[in-house]
Amino acid sequence: MSERRIAVISAGLSNPSSTRMLADRLLAETAKSLRERDIEVKADVIELRDLAHDITNNLLTGFAPAALEEAINRVVSADGIIAVTPIFSTSYAGLFKSFIDVLAPDALTGKPVLIGANAGTARHSLAIDYAIRPLFTYLHAEPVSTGVFAASSDWGSNADDVAPLSARVERGARELADAIARRESAGDADPFDPDTYLGKGRSFGHLLGGLAGE
Repeated sequence: MSERRIAVISAGLSNPSSTRMLADRLLAETAKSLRERDIEVKADVIELRDLAHDITNNLLTGFAPAALEEAINRVVSADGIIAVTPIFSTSYAGLFKSFIDVLAPDALTGKPVLIGANAGTARHSLAIDYAIRPLFTYLHAEPVSTGVFAASSDWGSNADDVAPLSARVERGARELADAIARRESAGDADPFDPDTYLGKGRSFGHLLGGLAGE
C-alpha cells in the first residue's frame, strides 16, 4: 500500500469551529476513498488561527517565522489539499487570503484542491465558485469540480434532505481521491517507456506520421 500526504488548511477563527468540523469530515471521507484504492493517507492539519500573527509578520517583513515556514512547506509538498474557509462579507476570510498570499506564486501549480466553505446561511454558497475557485485557478492549482458548502442548518436535525451535507462531502472527497490517484499513476510511469509518451499501443512510426499501424 502506497502513502500520500494531504494538507488540510482550516481558516476558522473560533475554537471549536464549524470550519474545522467540515475540514475533518472532508479529510475523513477522502482518506476512506483513497484507502479503497490501496493508498494510505498522512494528513497535516494547519489551523491558520494559530499562525495569524506569523502570517501578518510575514506580509510586513517578507520573512516567515519557523512555524509558518513549516506550514508552508507542508502545503506545497502535499499530494493534495483540502482548503476550508468561513465566508465573511460574501467572500473568503481575510486570514485565509493572507495565508495564500504568503505562498510563492507557482507553489500550488498542478496541485489538486478540494474547496470547502461554511457560513450561517446557504445564500453564501456561490462564494465557492465566484471567489474561492478563481483564486486557486489563478495559482494554477487544480480544484476539483465539487466544492462543499455547509450552512448552519446542515449541522442540525433540520438539514436539507434534498442534497444532504454527507452526500456533498462524499462526492467532493471522491473527486479529490481520484485526482490524487491519477497523480500517483502518472508519477509511477516510466518516462522512457514508449507507452508513456506515445500512448499505449502506438509506435514511433505513428508519431512520425502514420508510417506504421496502430
